[in-house]
Amino acid sequence: MIRVFLVDDQSIVRQGLRALLELAPDLQVVGDAENGKVAIEQLRQWHNEATFPEVILMDIRMPQMDGVATTQLVRKEFPATKVLVLTTFDDSEYVSAALRCGALGYLLKDTPAKELAEAIRLVHKGYNQLGPGILQKVLDQIPANDSARPQSDEKLKNLTPREQEVLQLIAQGASNQEIAQALYISEGTVKYHVTNILGQLGLRDRTQAAILANASAKPS
Repeated sequence: MIRVFLVDDQSIVRQGLRALLELAPDLQVVGDAENGKVAIEQLRQWHNEATFPEVILMDIRMPQMDGVATTQLVRKEFPATKVLVLTTFDDSEYVSAALRCGALGYLLKDTPAKELAEAIRLVHKGYNQLGPGILQKVLDQIPANDSARPQSDEKLKNLTPREQEVLQLIAQGASNQEIAQALYISEGTVKYHVTNILGQLGLRDRTQAAILANASAKPS
């Protein structure tokens, strides 16, 4: 059973999501909040570890604390909890900001219920999930010149085997600590590899690396 927490400033949306998600036998809505501030307060006061949320469905525009700031705090204070943004806004700045702060996915609220449920399952496993058109918005934020934006697999092939392993785990949404544990290396070594990967691929951050790695893995 995947435990889901809903953060949205519209009560009717939270009620609708709860009703839809609880139709799935493997999803359980364990709580909800009307904005990021309330959500963080609830999570900090959560006493039962066995019921703590594993995936948060996060709106972007909310009063008091928006989805970007909330995502950043969630990833800092509760790193085991995954964040999937669910919003009506597909603005490139919102998308990039949310992903940079640690969200593993970005979907629009018109996503069909079955696709939303499946996205929650995949995010729970650590995979990135982007709705239709969202991937292109992220790619558009990457500098278009040849030295900064690889258009082929050539630069990816030039990475060392270890760097390719690290990149694959980044693409799956793994943190530095999770990568270190998976590869039996120190976090310092992971940071060294990440820095090299970004430099060789001409990228700004690990979000861009994850997007490009996932994009290159798809058949053309």
